[in-house]
Amino acid sequence: MGGKIWLDIMFTDLLGVLRVVSYRIDEDRISKISEVIGKTDGSSVYGFTGIEDSDLFLYPIEGTLARASWEAGRYIVLSRVYKGRERFSRDPRLVAEKTEEVLGGWGYEALVSAEPEFFIVDKIDVGIERNKGVYSQRLKVFSHEMALEHLFPVKRSYQMPLEGRFEQAVTEIIRGLEAMGIRAEVIHHEVAISQFELNFSGGSPTYVSDTIQLVKLGIRKILGRLGLQPLFIPKPFWGDNGSGLHIHISLWRDGANIFHDESDRYAGISQVCRYFIGGLLEHGLSLSAIVSPTVNSYKRLVPGYEAPVYLTWGRSNRSAAVRIPIAMSRDRTRIEYRPPDPTSNPYLAVSAIILAGIDGIERKIDPGDPVDENVYKITPERRRQLGIKSLPRSLDEALDNLESDYKYLLRAFPKELIEAYIELKREEARRVSSTPSPIEYMEYLHL
Repeated sequence: MGGKIWLDIMFTDLLGVLRVVSYRIDEDRISKISEVIGKTDGSSVYGFTGIEDSDLFLYPIEGTLARASWEAGRYIVLSRVYKGRERFSRDPRLVAEKTEEVLGGWGYEALVSAEPEFFIVDKIDVGIERNKGVYSQRLKVFSHEMALEHLFPVKRSYQMPLEGRFEQAVTEIIRGLEAMGIRAEVIHHEVAISQFELNFSGGSPTYVSDTIQLVKLGIRKILGRLGLQPLFIPKPFWGDNGSGLHIHISLWRDGANIFHDESDRYAGISQVCRYFIGGLLEHGLSLSAIVSPTVNSYKRLVPGYEAPVYLTWGRSNRSAAVRIPIAMSRDRTRIEYRPPDPTSNPYLAVSAIILAGIDGIERKIDPGDPVDENVYKITPERRRQLGIKSLPRSLDEALDNLESDYKYLLRAFPKELIEAYIELKREEARRVSSTPSPIEYMEYLHL
């Protein structure tokens, strides 16, 4: 008989926060993980339940079980959330599962992959200080200036060889994730100072969403052992590129990539793919509330930093919201949706993108002509002539659009989940936007 081990049963709340309840169990129960049922208080979880009816149950998902590479004798597993014997309607993973059912109803399967970007810094110190009875917030960011002066003197250090602590950090990330069963396909330094991008193998919407959550958890834990910390905030530093979570999607039927069309001379894409793009552009304003879900997200979505600002599409065009990467084979033909960032709830974000595209296919929405020039440099008058819409400039504006355009989501999103999400995000936007920031002292102190 084996000894005792710790099992972390995890689930995701509406905002994308990974929650955990830890149990000390007999090690031999790991082989029967589906029989280990956890429990949580839904009233203490963002957007879940009130205190009057708050008991929720956590059913582990066998395929997500992994050793915690950062601590011996600990396992982690993702779970489905139940209320009694019924699936809890506000479980974000349920949305991704229903999205796969929607795809199946069309005879489709989706192949999804993601590119999370993040910064590595020495330390982020956020806390509350008390001085003479007055409480104040404290935020200190260490090492970004050091990196600027000493490690990467040239800003555009894209894919340069790594040295020192960054090389060690990347090595440990690769090893640690592999110990969790997640194999990194590509990892490299990004454009911004101290910024990295990691790619892993693609799969279904639920698989990719699960893996994004585990990757973010793993990177936090692995770097923490080195005295480092990742930043998944979309725009942590002024004047430098922000971090995205680019989502790549292709649709398949009977083993064939239906986004590919050899006869298409522009990008080798099919009419179905064009309709999918049309759906993304049609619903791009409301999608923003889900794929760019924080006040900080809209500090990333500004011209000049390779983040999309305008709802248009083009082949190999990184200034467009929808990019068609150049594919070397029919199996690689896909679309890349560039607005999402790592603060999004992946179950909701991936699902919303797919549902917008499916709506485009169903309604045969024409995406218009592609744009093959730098969209940032197109004059406002010409953008109006081309009918190019701008992404929302704030979270509040994005939420306004979601409130008026959400019917395409109802195939997989319960309406009550959408309403709860909007309520949470409205409060978050009010709270964050009403809090003074250091730049306001710099700009307005002398007035």
